[in-house]
Amino acid sequence: MERVELQRYLDTLLEVARFKDYCPNGLQVEGRAQVRRIVCGVTASQALLDAAVARGADAVLVHHGYFWRGEDGRVTGMRRKRLATLLGNDINLFAYHLPLDAHPELGNNAQLGRLMGWEPDGRFGEQDLGWTGVLAHPSTLDVLVRAAAARLGREPLMLGEGRRSVRRVAWCTGGAQSYFEQAIAAGVDCFISGEVSEQTTHLARESGVAYLAIGHHASERYGVQALGAHLAQAFGVEAEFVEVENPV
Repeated sequence: MERVELQRYLDTLLEVARFKDYCPNGLQVEGRAQVRRIVCGVTASQALLDAAVARGADAVLVHHGYFWRGEDGRVTGMRRKRLATLLGNDINLFAYHLPLDAHPELGNNAQLGRLMGWEPDGRFGEQDLGWTGVLAHPSTLDVLVRAAAARLGREPLMLGEGRRSVRRVAWCTGGAQSYFEQAIAAGVDCFISGEVSEQTTHLARESGVAYLAIGHHASERYGVQALGAHLAQAFGVEAEFVEVENPV
């Protein structure tokens, strides 16, 4: 398909215009006009770009792209090498941050909830990025931790008493530990996000609401996979997810 057609479709599907974000969403680096093969990944790291070159990709589609607010804008060192790889091989870079977190079907939160078997029942937080829901079957925190470890391939950090019952949960993928207080106000038993901060421990202890840090990368692998599969089905392009190992 045409690059401009793909850009227009993705920007509309993910409702890019309604988000205030920390980076530009959409086409970040322009490459060739025709897109037949897409490599998808969590972050536009050099390892992912090298994999895209090896696979003859026309475009790279990621959650974490470039040009973040407050970054040094000089094209030197690592940034120069990454951009040289894209421009030298005429590869497009598409990146969708908050719009991919929030999409009701293909987004990171939607896909994590589906993977874990949580039934969504509401939204909270800035730009409605946080989700609330219920477990299909009431459980304990220990059981929830074991399920997350098995499905994500990473042992979560648990803040809370393992024997406590869990029925209602809140979650927001990535680095959303700052949403914890809003999750507590939503009346949940446990909040799940990708990262954790020092003060989170005290908030969990004093509020009585458990907290699971399941990994930033681990929690955000699934939206871009779903989006790539959607594009393949809708337009007949090739879309391959490439996992770049990341313990975070």
